[in-house]
Amino acid sequence: MTPTPRPREDLAALDTETSRPGVRLEELGTADLVAAQLANDRIVSEAVEAAAEQITAALTVIVSRLRAGGRLVYQGAGTPGRLAVLDAAECLPTFGVGPDVVRALIAGGHDALTRAAEGAEDDRDAGARDVRAARVGPDDVVVGISASGRTPYVLGGMEAARAAGAFTVGLTNNARTALAEAVDQPIETLTGPEFVTGSTRLKAGTAQKRVLNMLSTITMIELGKVHGTLMVDVVATNEKLRERARRIVVEATGASSEAADRALAEASGHAKTAIAALLLQVPAAEAAARLEAARGHLGHVVGEQS
Repeated sequence: MTPTPRPREDLAALDTETSRPGVRLEELGTADLVAAQLANDRIVSEAVEAAAEQITAALTVIVSRLRAGGRLVYQGAGTPGRLAVLDAAECLPTFGVGPDVVRALIAGGHDALTRAAEGAEDDRDAGARDVRAARVGPDDVVVGISASGRTPYVLGGMEAARAAGAFTVGLTNNARTALAEAVDQPIETLTGPEFVTGSTRLKAGTAQKRVLNMLSTITMIELGKVHGTLMVDVVATNEKLRERARRIVVEATGASSEAADRALAEASGHAKTAIAALLLQVPAAEAAARLEAARGHLGHVVGEQS
C-alpha cells in the first residue's frame, strides 16, 4: 500500500470534523438525546436540496451515457463505499439492472463490507487500480464519494477515471475540496458538524445515501424502468417480490390476479412484458419484441391503453 499523507490542519479545518462547543451529550437523558439528534439531522434535507442543480447536472450526463450503453460506477471507502455497494446491489431486484450497468468499488474489497478496513482508504494507488480493473472507459460515469473530499483511495480513482475518458462526479460533504477540484461535476451536500464529532456515518452518510438514491432512481426512471410509479422491471426472486410483480401487473392493467399470474408465467416472470401483453392483447414474445424496439419504455409501447 502507498499511503498518501494528509496534513492534520486540513482535516481539522473541515466542517464535518468541527465540534459543537458546549454540548455535553453524556449529560442528556434518552429522550433529550433523541430530540437533540433529530434537531441536528434536520440540516440533511436542506443540504441535499441546496445541491439540486449539481445533482441535476450529474444526472443529465449519467442518463445520456447509460442510454448509450455506458455504466454508472460508484467508488468510496468506509461508510461511503458501503452505501455505494448497497445502492448498486439494489438496482438488480428493483430495476432489473445488474453490475454490468451499475457497480460499486469499495476500498478493501468485499471484506470491507462487514469489517472495518479504514486503512485501505489511504491507498491512492489502489483506487486507481480498482478503476482500471473495472475497465472504466469513455462511455462510463464514475462517482467518487468522500465526506471529507480528500480520501486518497477516491482521489486516485478519479484520476484514473478521467485518464480513461470517463465523466467523473464527486459527492462530498465539505466545500471546495480536493475531490470537487478533481472531477467534472462536484455534488456538495454541506451537512456541517456531526452529532458525534467527526462521525460522518451520521449526517454526511445520510446525505450521501439520499443523493445515491436520486442518482440511481432518477436514472432508471428516465431509462424506462418505471411506469407511473411502478417498478415494472422488478426481478421476482422471492415470494414477496413475486407478489409485488403480480400486484404491479394488476394495477397497471386492471386484470384479475389469475390473469396476471398467467401473463407473468408466459413472460417468464417479467412484469413489464406481462403488462404489455395484456394491454396489447398479444403473445408475450411479441410484447417483448415491441419493448425491445422501444428501448424498454412501456409507455411508448402501450400508449393510451395504460
